[in-house]
Amino acid sequence: MKTLTVGDVKTHFSEVLKDVQNGEQIAISYGKKKEIVAYLVSEIKPEPKKPKRKLGLLEGKATFSWVGDGKITEEEFLGL
Repeated sequence: MKTLTVGDVKTHFSEVLKDVQNGEQIAISYGKKKEIVAYLVSEIKPEPKKPKRKLGLLEGKATFSWVGDGKITEEEFLGL
């Protein structure tokens, strides 16, 4: 989490908004003591990254790659 002063937020407002849109949380500090008075967080949540699938017992011994969208016809499914 970044902490910015009110002056920095005013100076770089569009950049701060882009950072917030990208999921960054920003604290805004104010005064001589630089106390945190507000937080900027995105209401739009970024898409979570999908973890890689593990091959279980074959991990390190085999590889797997997916081609296409995975749709097959009934004939292909039944092996006809």
